[in-house]
Amino acid sequence: MSTSVSNLFDLTGKTALVTGGSRGLGFQIAESLGEAGARLLITARKSQELESAVARFTQCGIDAQWIAADTSNPEEVQRVCDTAMSVLGHIDILVNNAGATWAMPAEEHSLAAWDKVMNLNVRSVFLMSQAVANACMIARGQGRIINIASIAGLAGSTKARFIAYGTSKGAIVNFTRTLAAEWGRYGINVNAIAPGFFPSKMTHGLIDDLGEDNMTSKVPLQRLGDEDDLKGTALLFASPAGKHITGQILAVDGGVSAVVPV
Repeated sequence: MSTSVSNLFDLTGKTALVTGGSRGLGFQIAESLGEAGARLLITARKSQELESAVARFTQCGIDAQWIAADTSNPEEVQRVCDTAMSVLGHIDILVNNAGATWAMPAEEHSLAAWDKVMNLNVRSVFLMSQAVANACMIARGQGRIINIASIAGLAGSTKARFIAYGTSKGAIVNFTRTLAAEWGRYGINVNAIAPGFFPSKMTHGLIDDLGEDNMTSKVPLQRLGDEDDLKGTALLFASPAGKHITGQILAVDGGVSAVVPV
């Protein structure tokens, strides 16, 4: 007998570790998993933002805790993983959301800025995925890893000046596919969400520079993403409904990636 739709999207009894979960897209994704029943551990670098986020989750009846860490640092990654295992017991879902951007023309881009973006956007995803898989997912024969890519990793831009960010997100696209191919034998599903333009602390500079009206005019749905638009995709990848989906990159961008510039 088939499973009911409500049960397919139910995360009751599941656990989730979300990096960069204190604000923006990470908070939205963590909220969706928590509302579906998962217990949460969120991490980011700023304790005050994490504490505020957990307070908001708690008000909504979501079981959430936090730990401050820099996930580009191997020792910090292991500390987060150890804490997650201690607090949650095991990790069913890992969301690699922590990231950074740096707007600068390629010919002027500093090495320090390049390294900062690459370390947080790529290195940390590898480190966290490896640590969590080795800690419990491989031994348990199951797990869900959700990476946050970007439509910036699907194509270039003549205006955005995001050489490091775009390169890092392109790396996440193929990291996701390669890891899915390698870890399928362990029962681990690996997928990525590629958001389009969402108002956030990271994107406000670009939106201010290009203008929201100008940006939405190039979006088939004529709007930017909002605080709910990633929830369904995250829940699909994390829940039993997505058990036969792996190695996929789903753009949530209002149709931007479907349009050929003319």
